[in-house]
Amino acid sequence: MADLVASGRLIDLIIVFTVLEIAALWAYHRATGRGLGPAGLLPNLMAGLFLMLAVRAVTVQAAWPWIVLPLMGSGVAHVLDLRKRWPPS
Repeated sequence: MADLVASGRLIDLIIVFTVLEIAALWAYHRATGRGLGPAGLLPNLMAGLFLMLAVRAVTVQAAWPWIVLPLMGSGVAHVLDLRKRWPPS
């Protein structure tokens, strides 16, 4: 288990499952018209996905830009998610 974490493969698996989750939720919404649409899901799931990419970069000791860029992407996705959820004033 320690090797799975240290090598970054555990994070790879989580990223794959997140991408599969996005695809499954989108397909469910498209087929049934129920649940959240892509516009409601993507900002939140992308923020998490970007965080996982940053964790992966740290785990494999990547250069600092490969850590900072996904963190910035996560911040942007988070702001978009908040903007979408914030009630109008």
